[in-house]
Amino acid sequence: MEDELTEPAVRSVLRSKWIGQSYQYLEKAGSTNDLLKGQVAAGGTNDPASGAVLLTEYQEHGRGRLDRSWEAPAHTSLLFSVLLRPDWSANRLSWMTMVAGLAAAEAIEEETKLAVSLKWPNDVVIKHDDKWCKVCGILLEGYVTLAQQLEHAVIGVGINVNIPRGQLPHTAQPATSLMIAAGHPISRLSLLAGLLQRFERLYEAADRGDSPEQEWNRRLITLGQRVKVGRVGQTIPLVGTAEGTDEWGRLLVREEGGHLHAVVAADVTLFEAAP
Repeated sequence: MEDELTEPAVRSVLRSKWIGQSYQYLEKAGSTNDLLKGQVAAGGTNDPASGAVLLTEYQEHGRGRLDRSWEAPAHTSLLFSVLLRPDWSANRLSWMTMVAGLAAAEAIEEETKLAVSLKWPNDVVIKHDDKWCKVCGILLEGYVTLAQQLEHAVIGVGINVNIPRGQLPHTAQPATSLMIAAGHPISRLSLLAGLLQRFERLYEAADRGDSPEQEWNRRLITLGQRVKVGRVGQTIPLVGTAEGTDEWGRLLVREEGGHLHAVVAADVTLFEAAP
């Protein structure tokens, strides 16, 4: 299936007004997040504008949260990063992850007709072979000023689109691809255009102060489940029930003793599948 993601191909289908209007395409890259961050740091005449997208066909050093590697065969996936320069307070940084997750979920549903959910904090999942499988990961890297304002944020997105079963990446959570789940190849070009359009709409709403938390919560399979939380710097995991999130995206977990914890950065494992 012809499915180019070159600049002319993307421009021919782009429906967003400003996200993706600055678009860079590379056959191979180390890390799209790192490249985009480097361009911002270098500044000057080539300093990318807010909404700039950098996409590659193959990522040599792709990574997810907690420095986990992210692998995908060339020309099978969507691997890109988006630069945003919000005039937001730092405590709204997690809204970026919510916006990206919701945009990916909505675009995947539109393109594939599959039911799509989210797993706290940054995985996009679908139910396949009676288990939750990861099809997309999001890596957010934000930069905060001394005045606790967001200077800019780089959001990396990796979607398993047309990866054959034998070439799926090895992840902590079982992975699948949209092609496997849908039973046919998926247009990466159409999926990218739909995702960027939704990203723009959701981001603009958040920029007006409308929290994406409620819509994000509706898709979270984590809520209402018994979970084990491995927290950074803690040797003993927290075990309890995920009751909800707060407006900044922290997971609210009530342990068996009754104490409610607000979890910021952690690995969360479901003890039981969501219904």
